[in-house]
Amino acid sequence: FQQLTCCWRTGLKVNSHFIFYQNPTVISFPSGPELIPPGACKSLNSSAIYANNEVNLAEVDIYGFDYDYTLALYSNTLNKMIFDKAKTFLIEHFKYPEGIAKYDYIPNFAVRGLHYDIQKVVFFKTYLYISTEVLELHGGTYHIPLTEDSGFYGKGPKVKQFMDIFSIPEMTLLAVANDFFITNDIEYDPVHLFKDISEAIGMVHLKGFMYKWVMQDLDKLIQRGEETDAVLHRLVSNGKKLFLITNSPFSFVDKGMKHMVGKNWREFFDVVIVQADKPHFFTDCIKPFRRLDDNGDLRWEKIKSLDKGQIYKQGNLFDFLRLTGWRGSKVLYFGDHLYSDLADLMLRHGWRTAAIVPELEQETKVVSTYRYALSLTWLQALTGLMEQLQIHRDQESKEVFREWQEEREEAMIKNFFNPQFGSIFRTCHNPTYFSRRLSRFSDIYMASLSCLLNYDPTYNFFPRRTPLQHEAPLWMDQLCTGCVKTSYMEEMSHIR
Repeated sequence: FQQLTCCWRTGLKVNSHFIFYQNPTVISFPSGPELIPPGACKSLNSSAIYANNEVNLAEVDIYGFDYDYTLALYSNTLNKMIFDKAKTFLIEHFKYPEGIAKYDYIPNFAVRGLHYDIQKVVFFKTYLYISTEVLELHGGTYHIPLTEDSGFYGKGPKVKQFMDIFSIPEMTLLAVANDFFITNDIEYDPVHLFKDISEAIGMVHLKGFMYKWVMQDLDKLIQRGEETDAVLHRLVSNGKKLFLITNSPFSFVDKGMKHMVGKNWREFFDVVIVQADKPHFFTDCIKPFRRLDDNGDLRWEKIKSLDKGQIYKQGNLFDFLRLTGWRGSKVLYFGDHLYSDLADLMLRHGWRTAAIVPELEQETKVVSTYRYALSLTWLQALTGLMEQLQIHRDQESKEVFREWQEEREEAMIKNFFNPQFGSIFRTCHNPTYFSRRLSRFSDIYMASLSCLLNYDPTYNFFPRRTPLQHEAPLWMDQLCTGCVKTSYMEEMSHIR
């Protein structure tokens, strides 16, 4: 790379294969393994835990969990079922045109963290919430080149961000419904469409369809339950206290936990709270706890303590803290929704937080491939060359710079991930808004709860020290977090 950054001074042009003078002299450009730095990571472990802040598990005495997509991971089949049912509600309940029924679920259309401009009818991925750099636009199911749009996308009541995994079928239904109206040249109000689809998706949950589907086919729709069982056993055997706070109803949680852990699953938890109404649970100080009896019926007694083996409904975090005394950094809470599960706990109450990001599993596999490493290395090298060349204002240098700029724009690496929107963690070159929120609201993050099985219960997680923009890159020889092998890898393999 140092050789490359010096070469352009003598009138060199660069493309992906060669550096060459204006005369016939040709200098070979390194390709294949020679291009990739020797220290580049080639074997990321998708079961690693990544740290945004230092977390010492030896100091954590209490572990808290959300249920959906934390203790229980669902098959992608569930997204299709939600999409199909909400589409039926849209047509039958809200009287939308029958033509929308012809659209099938598109499994890989949307990713988490997208913003949606309700008025302009476009999905976009950005790296700041108020940003003039919009990386991808999709109106309906088709791509809109950025050159055809000059609008400003920022914060406001007409912009919605989709942050949880359950939002994937909602985004897909929005896309196909808009596509129907646009391609058939039918005038409609996109604000009404957005609200009706949001309500149709909500009806799938509120009317209990999702709960019924999962309870009727636990083997098909709940994945890797044996790993959740192993995590709970590990924590309890090491003397940790556990609690569960979920928005799901008890009958649904009970059936799923019995499937994953066994009929005595409640013995693992010191406190179980269902239908908690998060995120209001973390901010409201009015709603009292109510106890459920063994039949799931509400009791009327005043709650003076939260007892092991009992099931509680609603409540609020302030009463929870008062009754349990579980405060500060000795509590580590796991959840999949950065806002509903984690934000208030970290910012207002000082708990440690852990984000479950199932997309990590596929993304780490992609970034470990040779093709990705080669493309990323060349992109970085080309960026460095452009940074140096731009100080030269002669015509030939400007022409070379334009050629490199075109090549840099063509060297997009998003296609290695979701074909429409790329990685959920990066735009072209910057962290996405989702990624920034992940760094802000979670101390550690991982693909699934089972990643805990790779680490000793006293393990200390350290964030990698990466150089700031004004610092020299002195840490290139550090091992990547995901490449470090731990003594529990074999146990993890056995459980799987």
